[in-house]
Amino acid sequence: MNRDRMIDRLFNDRDVWDIVVIGGGATGVGIAVDAASRGHRVALVEQSDFGKGTSSRSTKLVHGGVRYLQQGNISLVMEALRERGILRQNAPHLVHDLAFVVPNYDWWETPFYGIGMKVYDMLAGKYGFGKSKLLSKSEVLERIPTLEDDGLRGGVLYFDGQFDDSRLLISLARTAADHGATLANYCPVNALVKDNEGFVNGVEITDEETGHSARLRARCVINATGAFADGVCRMDDPKARPLIAPSQGVHIVLDRSFLGGQTAIMVPRTSDGRVLFAIPWHDHTLVGTTDTPIDNVSLEPRPMEEEIAFILDTAGQYLEKKPTRHDVLSVFVGIRPLVKAGDGQSTAALSRDHTIHISSSGLLTIVGGKWTTYRRMAGDAVDHAQTLGRLDEKPCVTRSLRVHGYDEHAVRESDLSVYGSESAEIDHLARTQPGMNERLHPALPTVAAQVVWAVRHEMARTVEDVLARRTRALFLNARAAIEMAPRVAGILADELGRDEDWADQQERTFATLARGYGLDT
Repeated sequence: MNRDRMIDRLFNDRDVWDIVVIGGGATGVGIAVDAASRGHRVALVEQSDFGKGTSSRSTKLVHGGVRYLQQGNISLVMEALRERGILRQNAPHLVHDLAFVVPNYDWWETPFYGIGMKVYDMLAGKYGFGKSKLLSKSEVLERIPTLEDDGLRGGVLYFDGQFDDSRLLISLARTAADHGATLANYCPVNALVKDNEGFVNGVEITDEETGHSARLRARCVINATGAFADGVCRMDDPKARPLIAPSQGVHIVLDRSFLGGQTAIMVPRTSDGRVLFAIPWHDHTLVGTTDTPIDNVSLEPRPMEEEIAFILDTAGQYLEKKPTRHDVLSVFVGIRPLVKAGDGQSTAALSRDHTIHISSSGLLTIVGGKWTTYRRMAGDAVDHAQTLGRLDEKPCVTRSLRVHGYDEHAVRESDLSVYGSESAEIDHLARTQPGMNERLHPALPTVAAQVVWAVRHEMARTVEDVLARRTRALFLNARAAIEMAPRVAGILADELGRDEDWADQQERTFATLARGYGLDT
């Protein structure tokens, strides 16, 4: 997946594309995988980097959604549980089982949540990750020794899935490329192109690195821009009604000592209506999330002080060691592109079902959904695109399509396990090239070889691309990421043929951005 070759194809291939996808997040890249694996000619363009928005900022769970079970949305839960199982089957190097405990402090909680989790197991059927069961107080504390034990009566154990979101996204992008799709980051769409009858038949794009523009002709254009979908719809029709009711969710990252072990905590009811999780992730503790309606969306959303306080306060009610602002290593914010309903004010009550909208000019927009159901969303979008674009009707093949890097024997304890079958190549690069096995910071396992790999094979173009999404340094420890930036900028400059001034500018730009991920950086 080489960007220069991808750009060359986009700017010099004059044939009509079957499908042009706008948006390089989970939905857009999933559509590219689906369409390319069916044999269609596919181009995908992204305004920033792949996964810059919501798709790198999730709670890192592949799950059916206990919250939606509470809402009575059985069909969504069943679909998500099925997709959870399919994703683990197709990407075992990136998706694994995770044990959760629902701690019980009131007499009614054990039977109530125990029954609920049995229903969850039943809905999963053959795609189940493990059987739920009731735990005594001592069994709960054996799994989570750092849990607040004052008043603890016991708990309910159940199983869900965990993944690394942006690493899965990059693997999906490479899967799409493996099947012939052409993908480019840093290629924003400036305008939609229409024929003489007013139907959308292409897009105008600009390569941000060169400033060159091009027009891509397409039989179908798909708007898969998530939280930014309304903006693309307004390119098509300035009077288009909003489809999105955006909500932001905040997550904080703490040292692993706050949780201990490999069992997560799920709090099913919080004061803002959301479920709260505390999960082990990359040898740290991830806690989230909030649900705050917002008016405007941006590529770099920021947490509100009350959201930080809410998470720290709620986590402090369940953890023996009460976290404070000083303990927060990183904080990141994701925007949920929820489908607008009613007045759009109570986002906690909105479903994560996806919706496909086709405008009068033929622009296909897909909104809603969640990471777990990306494959199903992509299949629906391509089915509609085939009809809309009068393409050959070809069946979806992704149910059993292995994701790039597939490795059923991936060792989770390995720092390189997220690369799956390619981990041996990165390890070889690290061991055979001078300086490549050097840790970039003592607080994190990232080595120089991963930076080189990200540039050569994963279209990383900036320090942020490397430290936020190809590795997860920024999301794990903002201060450490800032200290790693000079070395990363130097490696990038060497690989991309940039000069020292470019590297210095990259370092400064990243430091400014990264300070927004720390509470004391």
